[in-house]
Amino acid sequence: MPITAADVERTVRTTTATLAEALDADWDAPAGPMDWTCWETVEHIADNFFFHAAQLGPRAAATDRPVPFAWARHREGGPGLVIFADRAAGPAGLLRVVEACGALLVAMVRTTPPEVRAFHDEGVFGTEGFAAMTVGETLVHMDDVAAGLGLSWTPPADLCTRVLARFFPGAPADTDPWATLRWATGRGELPGRPRVTRWRWGVQPSG
Repeated sequence: MPITAADVERTVRTTTATLAEALDADWDAPAGPMDWTCWETVEHIADNFFFHAAQLGPRAAATDRPVPFAWARHREGGPGLVIFADRAAGPAGLLRVVEACGALLVAMVRTTPPEVRAFHDEGVFGTEGFAAMTVGETLVHMDDVAAGLGLSWTPPADLCTRVLARFFPGAPADTDPWATLRWATGRGELPGRPRVTRWRWGVQPSG
């Protein structure tokens, strides 16, 4: 089954509900093994929702270049983003940014004709491809953030299974879906399998 607008909406709600449990935590702590802080990584999650939605917006979507938003880094080594949250609004404000940007992608996936294709650095995607990639990015980056904030994070198995089928068709199908997605994205190990050190959101299948 493809990833749908309802799946994107569920991902947004699960993400914000989990993060809301850590409003008093240290959001400047590193996000797991990453060089980004938890705050920066959640901003990146919000930015993905917005930026991927925007690629589907133009009446004539481009397949050779992205919509040319200006982007910036707030510090050397931090993520390059279009969307930043107001630090004065605190973590609760950041979660509102995630929710708002997520709603934009939900709307675009729900209303954009399925034959529309748009550019991404990882390939040319349709609505389902952008939805699947954004859900996958959110699931694995939440693993990073959860480690930094001391949260428990186990996303829905069916979402993991469908992200694996879309982007990692060669991954084992007889192992726990979340453990397998963590393995496929270089965040964990699977018994009897070499650790993954290089991976990408490839287009499987095209569009």
